[in-house]
Amino acid sequence: MAHLGLVGIGVMGSAFAQNLAENGHNVSLLDRSIEQPQKVAKAGAAQGLKGKLLPFDRAEAFVASLTRPRSILVLVPSGGPLDAVIGTLSPLLDTSDLIADLGNSYYHETERRVEELEAKGLQFLGMGISGGAEGARHGPSIMAGGSAASWAQVKTPLQDAAAKFGETPCCDWFGPGGSGHFIKMLHNGIEYADMQQIAEAYGFMRDGLGLTAPEIAEVFKGWMTGPLNSYLIEIAGEVAAASDPKGGGAMLDMILDKAGQKGTGRWSVIEALHLGSPASMMQAAVEARNISADLEGRKEMEAIFGAAPKPITGDKAQMLAQLEQAMIAAKVCVYVQGFEVLEKASTAFEWSLDLAAIARVWRAGCIIRSVFLDEIAAMFDTGGSTNLSLAPVFRDRLIENTPALRQLVATAIAHGQSVPALFAALGFFDMRRTGRSTANMIQGLRDYFGAHGFERLDTLGQNANGPWHGKN
Repeated sequence: MAHLGLVGIGVMGSAFAQNLAENGHNVSLLDRSIEQPQKVAKAGAAQGLKGKLLPFDRAEAFVASLTRPRSILVLVPSGGPLDAVIGTLSPLLDTSDLIADLGNSYYHETERRVEELEAKGLQFLGMGISGGAEGARHGPSIMAGGSAASWAQVKTPLQDAAAKFGETPCCDWFGPGGSGHFIKMLHNGIEYADMQQIAEAYGFMRDGLGLTAPEIAEVFKGWMTGPLNSYLIEIAGEVAAASDPKGGGAMLDMILDKAGQKGTGRWSVIEALHLGSPASMMQAAVEARNISADLEGRKEMEAIFGAAPKPITGDKAQMLAQLEQAMIAAKVCVYVQGFEVLEKASTAFEWSLDLAAIARVWRAGCIIRSVFLDEIAAMFDTGGSTNLSLAPVFRDRLIENTPALRQLVATAIAHGQSVPALFAALGFFDMRRTGRSTANMIQGLRDYFGAHGFERLDTLGQNANGPWHGKN
């Protein structure tokens, strides 16, 4: 008998099944044909994994192979494919049996599935899993949401297989319904912004400073010794350093500049707007990917208006130091935005999210892991402000590095360099630190055309109208 079932034996499913077996868990494998489960089971046996991998291509036999209460992990595309798997499995299951979705599902859909399956006496967990195929095999970051009882049923094997920060598993339960998938969604939104910043830094060095890909790789590698130490900066250095196996030049120079996306970044922006929380850096990243996809349109515009980036003259070493500082300031801003969205979601949906625990889960295994996250967890653990920019370590980084961000953005714009995420970070910072904003003009305009009213500074809490059109 198997401790767990796993449906969807693709790249991620294969890797995660072997991870679970390596940690001593017997896992039944189900896919549309028997070949892939058999291949993975054979590979697991060849590796001498402690647990057994049992291949199946029929749902009935697969379900019968599981110990009760049954726990089934599903790694298939979200939407229709996932609902089809649930529709096949649920009639074969008994009360208290569990289905867990480890895909990138929209949290609204997870809420629906929890409600539908619990009405049938079954349990459903929505779990975000980060780290790609490498993380799935050797230790991902896992964010679970659903009932406490359903989490207790699979907590041990999942924490066994999760990435570890020291001895602490980067795998936790955060609350009911779609909370786990919401957290994973925001993880991906931050990831989008992080990647866009890196792309903008690369563009500044390539188009502005005229550096080659190998030279840029050395800059990224140098940043790993400071506050920018992170998985994405690390692999940016590796991507820039790689040689093309066909032509021998830089692999990066041969990659088509059309960025893909699967929706989680866009969902992050939409949800942040619904919650009234700024997410300008995530929005800039999503918009940049959207524009990148229109390659023909960009070429047509370039033919009419000319190429945008112009060479930047000056001390390259000084500008590279300025770029590093700008990246530090912008990275603080995206984490400030991300955790504010999480805090507002926690309140709006009554999830009582543990922000420190979220930061801890992201410290290893996931794509956005960085030295910042341990500092964020420590800040929340000690009862610090939920506004990260006010925490001493991040406050000091903003004070020290935002002048460089301002100069870098100004230089980039003056030379036609597109830096939307860095620009958004600067705009966000400047708006947030402005005690007397220009929103009074907006309120005046709204009252003029719609009589919406406003508060006067001398009578706060009371609705007033302006003198225009005879109003008093």
